[in-house]
Amino acid sequence: MAVVKLRKNFHQAKWDEPIIFELSRPGERGILIPEAGDEIEKEVGDGFSDIPSHMIRKELPKLPEISQIRVLRHYLRLSQETLGVDLVSMEGQGTCTMKYSPKINEVFVRSPKVAELHPLQDEDTVQGALEIMYKVDLMLRELSGFDRFTFQPGGGSHAIYTMASIIYAYHKLHDNAYKDEIITTLLSHPSDAAAPKVKGFKVIDILPDPETGFPDIEAFKAAVSERTAGMIICNPEDTEIFNPHIKEMTKMIHEVGGLCAYDQANANGTIGIVRAIDLGFDMGFYNLHKTFSSPHGGGGPGLGALGVKKELEAFLPVPVVDYNEESGRYYLNYNLPHTIGKIREFYGVFPVIVRTYAWLMSLGEEGIKEVAKIAVLNNNYLMTRILKEVKGVGISFSKTKYRVSQARYTFKKLAEDTGVTVEDVARRLADFGFHLWLSHHPWIIPEPFTIEPTESYSKDDLDEYVKALKTVAQEAYQNPEKVKNAPYQSVIHKITNTRMLEDPENWVPTWRIYLRKYGKKE
Repeated sequence: MAVVKLRKNFHQAKWDEPIIFELSRPGERGILIPEAGDEIEKEVGDGFSDIPSHMIRKELPKLPEISQIRVLRHYLRLSQETLGVDLVSMEGQGTCTMKYSPKINEVFVRSPKVAELHPLQDEDTVQGALEIMYKVDLMLRELSGFDRFTFQPGGGSHAIYTMASIIYAYHKLHDNAYKDEIITTLLSHPSDAAAPKVKGFKVIDILPDPETGFPDIEAFKAAVSERTAGMIICNPEDTEIFNPHIKEMTKMIHEVGGLCAYDQANANGTIGIVRAIDLGFDMGFYNLHKTFSSPHGGGGPGLGALGVKKELEAFLPVPVVDYNEESGRYYLNYNLPHTIGKIREFYGVFPVIVRTYAWLMSLGEEGIKEVAKIAVLNNNYLMTRILKEVKGVGISFSKTKYRVSQARYTFKKLAEDTGVTVEDVARRLADFGFHLWLSHHPWIIPEPFTIEPTESYSKDDLDEYVKALKTVAQEAYQNPEKVKNAPYQSVIHKITNTRMLEDPENWVPTWRIYLRKYGKKE
């Protein structure tokens, strides 16, 4: 049997790389376009004098002037200063489904047939693109049981806001203005509470049973009333405990005329096995950038594909893609009588839809089920080893034995025994080339960390991760100061002044803001 080797001498690249604007040099170009020549210019003109004067720039754009090779070096160096999916042995960032993204799919989306499409093109010129969107819609209907999907939401939180908007519009149409409450659970994604609050609803959070982790069903019953507009909930929640009361809960919401909305951000362990419609939901979304394999490090590109039952189709954002069997044409349908309107420009992030299409077609029905089964197997194997071998670790709601495709652990005992916190452990793990994600805030579970291994990783990958975590835990008991002062081999050392990061006045999301805040001249 092969021995799994822990990368004890891992050292992350450190380039001290400037911002790309600081690399800019006047007149430097990535492409030098040759002059047309006298014969061509005589035939077609100079290509410039025909441009209307109001479309000609008065000054150069505020973009870096830099050669191709220096652009390549810049982004290659930055990529080496990360702990991304394609670099580390396992990027198990909880709740984010950081699975392997097939590189052949990048060939598809970089094709001019995809990359050079414009959303304002005539429908007749983008029939292939509309066909892919329509067919992905059909496949998602099969997986969920819903009757129609929109691809407009730009991610999970955006999809949750869209569901809250549909609930609002539905009750407004039916003169149910008194229905102003949304029920969610404390361990669902935070956006399940935040988005309906933004929409104007009063939000009721149901706490978990302290022993099982299931939503407190008695508290849920007490919360349901004639004022209940609906429920927005994850299942499984971020603890990955599957809720056995879910059908009972959706039934209670329906009995008072409410709508049930499903946050399927944690669908990787249930896809192809559990259908939203069978649990009693009226609408729900999939994160195509997570479960369906689009790369999404750094926060994008995202797409929260939102599906609804037939009764709610008329409320979807417009347009949706339809197919005319008589003409054999795909078209954009704006004719939805109660539409909530557009929630973003155009029709969705098309490259993510293309990757989803390729991923689903390559797997087929049985392959999709296999994804869920392996994700569950990997997670429960990892969980068993961590709980058995890593000193000072526990798991939330230990009375419930199994988890679906991730788990939320706790280093509470390790912190009590050694004074080493879970943040210290996370920093020390970086010295072995691993990333440890903790939890959403506020922390319901003390000293939490959340691992989602997905289906992409081998047993060797999982074993190496356990070995690293076990090593750091042993260090915490034997030499706690070593762990507290980590990392040593990372791009930057321990950050002690977090106030700088937490104050929006210090944030510089663009180069222009950087120049404005720090007084540099363009």
